[in-house]
Amino acid sequence: MNERKKSWAVFATISFLLSIAGTSAVPAAELVMFESGSCEWCEAWHKEIGPIYPKTVESQAAPLRRVSIEEPMPDDLTDIRGIHYTPTFVLMENGKEVGRILGYPGEEFFWGLLAMELGKLKQDGQVDRAGQDVPGCAENTNKEKADEKNRDNAAAC
Repeated sequence: MNERKKSWAVFATISFLLSIAGTSAVPAAELVMFESGSCEWCEAWHKEIGPIYPKTVESQAAPLRRVSIEEPMPDDLTDIRGIHYTPTFVLMENGKEVGRILGYPGEEFFWGLLAMELGKLKQDGQVDRAGQDVPGCAENTNKEKADEKNRDNAAAC
């Protein structure tokens, strides 16, 4: 197959996949993790949450983007101010900050705090952690082991 036909085949395949997915190549929301190579809490997050995050409904709503504070700020994030602690998770929607989580308070708290932040998104038909449609609400209902304080802080529907 010549190069022109290969290029056309790749273009056609990508166009087809995007059309059946019903989405654009750029997600409307993303979770930006500002981190440092010397941050023990970042390391804990990567050990406890990092391997499973891409497999969650939260990741579908807001894919993770990692940004090192030791590097220059990416051009599309220059409006974000006040990153003093690592990790800091900034939830972005359509290029605007929606909310943030300062630090990593542990797995149970992280999921509850993330659920509250995801509840602020303007996306239709959000899904809870159990996979149930919850219009306009991203309450974390699949964390039976969450302590009372975490449940009290979860988004109320």
